Amino acid sequence: MADWTLFEVFVRSKHGLNHKHVGSVHAADAEMAIENARELYTRRSEGVSIWVVPSTAITATASDEKEALFDPADDKVYRHASFYELPDEVGHM
Repeated sequence: MADWTLFEVFVRSKHGLNHKHVGSVHAADAEMAIENARELYTRRSEGVSIWVVPSTAITATASDEKEALFDPADDKVYRHASFYELPDEVGHM
């Protein structure tokens, strides 16, 4: 298991919804990662789709970069969909 890859697991719970990060698994390859993720995270039919991504393929922001990356958007309130209400028929948005 020393040379197994760490994969991040994303599960879509229903059609039309986004995949959500649910955890991680170690596996020798992507196929094994999907099998391990299925056993670990969707045993009770919680999902309709699984994505696995090698952790090394993910690039993330550092917590000390928060201000530089996210604060500039605060002055552009027009970009937020908070000025109108969505009808119930729209569904998950």
